[in-house]
Amino acid sequence: MPSLTVDTPTGAFVLTEEEGAITRATWGRGGSDHTPLLDRAAEQLTEYFRGEREVFDLPLRVRGSVLQRAVCDAIAAIPFGYTRTYGEIARDLGSSAQAVGQCCGGNPIPVIIPCHRVMGARGLTGFSGQGGVETKVALLRLEGAAGLLI
Repeated sequence: MPSLTVDTPTGAFVLTEEEGAITRATWGRGGSDHTPLLDRAAEQLTEYFRGEREVFDLPLRVRGSVLQRAVCDAIAAIPFGYTRTYGEIARDLGSSAQAVGQCCGGNPIPVIIPCHRVMGARGLTGFSGQGGVETKVALLRLEGAAGLLI
């Protein structure tokens, strides 16, 4: 599977493509493959971190349970600069907040599927990406959602 490493303010970030869709994004170093899709994804990610992009326009494929895919769809629908709680998403999906939290932690395409926009009932919670909660705060600040962190 082709992958491309992109340097971001939150660290090196690897995008992976499979069968015409982005299937994984994670912090770390990986490949240096250039495909039209990976180059487009890298460009959009760079634009996001420069504050020039609020919505990603990429084909994504989330593998996992029906709930995992539904949670990722719900997260992807949260607008730039806004947050929702695990409980709100759980209520919409007829699930538990704990199950939604586990799916958020298993999000295979963070940032592009913005799991950093999901909060606990009492506010800021952990983040499974590199840098933990500090990265979550940095992403929310980038989006102008920092007032929601209090």
